[in-house]
This record gives sequence, C-alpha cells and structure tokens, in this order.
Amino acid sequence: MSNSIYHPFLNAIYRNTNVQFWLLQIVGWFGLSLISFLSISLWYDQNSTDYIYHTLFQSALGVLVSWPLRSLFQFFWNDILIFRISSVIAGIIGCSLIWTILRISTFFWITGNYVWHEFGPWLFGSILVFVCWTAFYHFVKYYQLLQNQHQTLLELASDTQQEQLKRSQAEAIAHEAQLKMLQYQLNPHFLFNTLNAISALVKVKESSKAHEMIVQLSKFLRYSLDNDPVHKVSLRQEIDAVKQYLNIERTRFGKRLKLHFDVPLICESIDVPSLILQPLVENAIKYGIAPSESGGKVSIVATTEGPYVFIKVIDTGPGIDTVQSSIKSVGIGLKNTDERLRQFYNDDYELRLDNTSVGGLCVTLKIPSDHLND
Repeated sequence: MSNSIYHPFLNAIYRNTNVQFWLLQIVGWFGLSLISFLSISLWYDQNSTDYIYHTLFQSALGVLVSWPLRSLFQFFWNDILIFRISSVIAGIIGCSLIWTILRISTFFWITGNYVWHEFGPWLFGSILVFVCWTAFYHFVKYYQLLQNQHQTLLELASDTQQEQLKRSQAEAIAHEAQLKMLQYQLNPHFLFNTLNAISALVKVKESSKAHEMIVQLSKFLRYSLDNDPVHKVSLRQEIDAVKQYLNIERTRFGKRLKLHFDVPLICESIDVPSLILQPLVENAIKYGIAPSESGGKVSIVATTEGPYVFIKVIDTGPGIDTVQSSIKSVGIGLKNTDERLRQFYNDDYELRLDNTSVGGLCVTLKIPSDHLND
C-alpha cells in the first residue's frame, strides 16, 4: 500500500490531541489487560472465560473512570503549584477508590467470587495504576508542549527574513528574561514574606495597612504582567512601578528601609525598557538592606549628560568585592538586565557596578536617550 495513504491519517493523529488521548487510552488500558492476564491470570491458573471477561471489563471501566482526570488536570494546569499537586492527589485517590469498587463488584458479578475482604490490596494496585497513568499523562503533555515550541521555532526560521529573525530572537530573549525576572520577583521566599506580612497585619487588626499592602501587590503584579518587556515605557511609569514594589518591601522592613528618589522632570519623559529597574532594586534590597539589622537606604538617581541618560540604583549595604564587579560574576537578575539592554542598544549602553565612598553599592545604567523615542 502506498505511503501517501498513511500520511493524512498520521498527520491527523499528530495534530489532534483528542485522537492521541483516546488512542493512548485504549492502547494503554487494554495493554494492562494483557499484562494482567499474563502476570496474574495465568500465574494463578485463572484462565477461564469468566476471568478473561473480567480482565477486559475492568480495563473498559478504567477507560471511563480515568477520562475525567484529563479535564481535571487541564482545569488546574495553569494554576499555582499547590493546587496542581492537590488536584493530582485528589484525582488519583478518587479514581482509585471508584475503580476498585467497580472492579470488585464486577468480579463478584462475573465470577461469583466474594473478595471484598481483599479491598486493601485491590486498592493499592489501583493507586499504582493511576499513579502511572498520571505520570504518563504529564509526560505526554510536556512532550507536546516541547514539540509545539520546536515546531513554532522551525516555522519562524523558515518564513522570516534575517531582520525579522533578529527581532523574534530579541523578543524570545526578552520574554524569557521577563519570565525569569518574574520568577526572581515572585519566588517562594518573596511571596512567603509578603503573605506573612499581610497575615501579621490582619492578626493585629491592622486591616487598613493589610489592605494597602494587598493593593500595592496587585498593582505591581498587574504592571509586571501587562507590560511587554519588548516595548518601552516612560521612566516615570517605570519609577512608579518600582515604588509599588518598594512599598511592599517597606511594609516588610518598616523603618529599616529608607527610600530616596532624585529623578528630574526632564528625565521622566525618557523612554526605557519596561521592567528594567526592578531587578536592580531587588538586588539592592536583598544584598544591601536585608542582611543588616539596622537596615539602610535605597536611592534612585537619574541625570542626563549629552545624548545619554544615567540611572543609578544605590544602596548603603556592604558593597561588592572588586573581583566580583563584573556583570558576568553576579546573579541572574543583573545578567538578564544586561542581556536585555544588549538586545535594545547593541553595544551603545553601559551597566556598571561600583562601590560608593561609604561602602555601599552603586549600579549605574547608561543608555542613549535619543534612541529611546520610538
């Protein structure tokens, strides 16, 4: 038979996830029937038609019982990790109980053997089966996502010219930087401390402060998610976003965190890449303020000099070793910032680390102001 006959069928399976799911469902569950027959039925000499019917029937029941798991996992797929894990555990336990009850009931109905006293071992076997089903489902899901991303990159590379490809690569790097930066911002430590601070305010009936902190957190999250890192915003918008983040941190640190802004009006209208200052400020708080019992001050200063704008993030912490003053030797937040700046300005920028005269760290960002107006 010609290969051209198979190609439409194989392409339909490859592109239709519903077809893939049901094909794997049927093959997997009735493959389990074969394994059960070879490993249990033959071993215990249960090869009569009644036992064979039950083996096939329990696989058919498994197809139906496991079907809702797909919708359950899809519903929680984009949710936070704790909800996803909870849905997986609940789904496994629930389906295992249902399948075990149905298996034992149909076993008694088909063979006439009463095995309810062996409910525990039957349930344990069911749990193992659904754990394997869940693991295989997530493996296939992540594999499909990987394949889709790979296919998208191939189509992009073949359909665009060199300039479009450069922009697409810049967007991909910027989006990756945003995701890493959001992870850097919203890591479990940050969320844990923020939620603990809100909880503490609620417990002491400081509802107004708790409400203010929640509002600041929501504003900062909205700004982070709504602003595409490929585009630019005014320095004033970027400073407002940094203030929202610092208000959250100031609720945590209280009087230990002092702030100072010196951004002239002439600088506020200059365009800068969105979400470019937050990792610099977070780095200052993490290494300059948090380790000190007395806290410290974070300053943001902007100046213009010729065709360039200089933005400095200064902290009063311990500073940095001279051998570590290179961007390549610091954390991922500054590295991502440096890479994003390179995509915007090629080599016409500077990101420099210097110790201040009093021992703190000054991160200087130099970018061309005349290139920032689109």
